[in-house]
Amino acid sequence: MKIKTQIIGLFLVVLSQFSYAKDNAVEDQIKELSSQKWQWMADKNVEKLDELFDADSRFVHMSGTWDKERELEIIKSGSIWYKKADVHDVLVKTFDDTAILWNRITLTAFVRGSDVTTEFTVTEVYQKQSGSWKLLDLTFSSVRDTHEIVH
Repeated sequence: MKIKTQIIGLFLVVLSQFSYAKDNAVEDQIKELSSQKWQWMADKNVEKLDELFDADSRFVHMSGTWDKERELEIIKSGSIWYKKADVHDVLVKTFDDTAILWNRITLTAFVRGSDVTTEFTVTEVYQKQSGSWKLLDLTFSSVRDTHEIVH
């Protein structure tokens, strides 16, 4: 009986390690995808962003909330040019086929004719669809430079 209990215990430990490694792999994948997204936004690469953004995705900014088409047009036209996002901290949590990423950034953007630098915590919601991750929501929350994301 003792050996049977030990085998079951060992199986549960191995299973939990596999689950932990799987979650870490997804978290790393989402972090990399978010990093690529910031670069695509800086490069105004609307083709890559169009692939990433879900058809019904929403974008919450300081001046309003809008859909995918408007966000892509804003990026393409340069009315907001996301020049550089310095990422200071990242946290990812997964829930089945959904991942939520929070990152604290210093964003330098060209807005209304001049460069502005703003501290944000950005929330990104991703969902696995047909084997690839799609961005469902991108929300900018203006914060102080001392803002912390508790892990």
